[in-house]
Amino acid sequence: MKKTAVRNLLAALIGLWFIGAPWILGFSGHSGAVWSSMAAGFIELVFSMLALGKTGWGSWQHWIAFLTGVWFMMLPFVFSFGLGMTLFILALGVVTVLLNFYNMNEES
Repeated sequence: MKKTAVRNLLAALIGLWFIGAPWILGFSGHSGAVWSSMAAGFIELVFSMLALGKTGWGSWQHWIAFLTGVWFMMLPFVFSFGLGMTLFILALGVVTVLLNFYNMNEES
């Protein structure tokens, strides 16, 4: 399996995790955070899977997944999560951004 496919699958798994994050991390009582996490997770999951086999800066699927990772990094600050949850979600956002950046930077 190519490195780009592995990175796409990891980003898709992070998206899947964000779909369930409100119940895993216990913020299911905050409807805005729930919908934001689920929507961004779904977008990450779908566009990471659509990006399988694609590389280069012209891959719009990677750009959408990349920008979703940026939203993951903003999520804990918008909804004022605790420090531990903020650091964890921030780390997953950074990983998502880096995975998509490396896939866009990969030569075909």
